[in-house]
Amino acid sequence: MAAITRWDPFRELDDLQNRLSTMFGRAPVKKEGERQEALRVAEWAPLVDITEDAKEYLIKAELPDIKKEEVKINVQNDVLSISGERKYEKEEKDKKFHRIERAYGSFLRSFTIPEDADPEKVSAEFENGLLRVHIPKTERSKPKSIEVKVS
Repeated sequence: MAAITRWDPFRELDDLQNRLSTMFGRAPVKKEGERQEALRVAEWAPLVDITEDAKEYLIKAELPDIKKEEVKINVQNDVLSISGERKYEKEEKDKKFHRIERAYGSFLRSFTIPEDADPEKVSAEFENGLLRVHIPKTERSKPKSIEVKVS
């Protein structure tokens, strides 16, 4: 015999929010009154901002605790990929971990390069945990001013 339970639409929203948070590399949201927290290492993907101006596209990726040598950028078939790994800290003799909310492990983010960009001239810089990937636009895509002469 099956038990009848009351439908709670807010519980479904909480479940959806936790699944989305996990998918985007953030710690699941803790509901008020919850006593037990799951200590687990979530898969993660670095957060990025993508902007565009008249000269280029710019991808900024947050990569805290990652060394420049551990980040790889690859351009192939008009797809730019950023990959790397944030290594899990090992528990030391005199140190105990009480909470682990940051995610660790390998990551891969891929972006389709727009048609008006030049994949041959991609450049990148890495400083203070922030990766900046510059994708310049082609010369033919840059806006041109044409003077209109009145006669």
